[in-house]
Amino acid sequence: MKLDILVLAAHPDDAEISCGATIAKHIALGKKIGVVDLTRGELGTRGTAEIRDLEAKASAKVLGLSVRENLGLRDGFFQNSEEDQLKVVTTIRKHQPEIVLTNAVHDRHPDHGRASELVYHATFLSGLAKVETKLDGKAQLPWRPKSVYHFIQSLYINPDFVIDVSDFWEKKMESLRAYKSQFYDPQSKEPETFISNPGFMKLIETRGHELGYTIGARYGEGFTVRRHIGVNDIFDLI
Repeated sequence: MKLDILVLAAHPDDAEISCGATIAKHIALGKKIGVVDLTRGELGTRGTAEIRDLEAKASAKVLGLSVRENLGLRDGFFQNSEEDQLKVVTTIRKHQPEIVLTNAVHDRHPDHGRASELVYHATFLSGLAKVETKLDGKAQLPWRPKSVYHFIQSLYINPDFVIDVSDFWEKKMESLRAYKSQFYDPQSKEPETFISNPGFMKLIETRGHELGYTIGARYGEGFTVRRHIGVNDIFDLI
């Protein structure tokens, strides 16, 4: 399926935490959006890979995603290597997105920055005709998205642009609640983690308010870019 936006994220729940409201907003605008998780999050302290598979499907249903897939790369050990690059290239060519959203350029979890590098390089390679990939035994055509944007995760990064997501904040939070094994649950007997601490949800809420306030909105989600953003009309920047 050709997608308008493809989100490539290191772990299940990365996309929802960082750009869930942006996803929901653009689906409401009629865009086809898919999320492909690079790993199953199998090294996570809480839950299991199988549980997170089910949670990712439940979240996809909440958001109304056109596609939710998993590349099955090794959590914690995937690399910006030729082997892993070609897997991402195959996925990009399969879905032919106009825009790719991916992990923060650096963050508390080393997988996030590494995923951003992997996806950024694979997006470039995907446009090279001499990089050969196959899907279901058939050679794929080259495809390079128009833009790659990096979302902001645990560590604050000053965004290059902020999207007003005020009307879709609750949809984002609903998609996060699908990951019952990962976030705060007073009944859980599993060890507390960085994201299962109740303060983490407060961080997400506060971050959304802060970014929204900078653009005169209730909630915002921010992104960074590695190149200049071009516009045809200066009034598009209002």
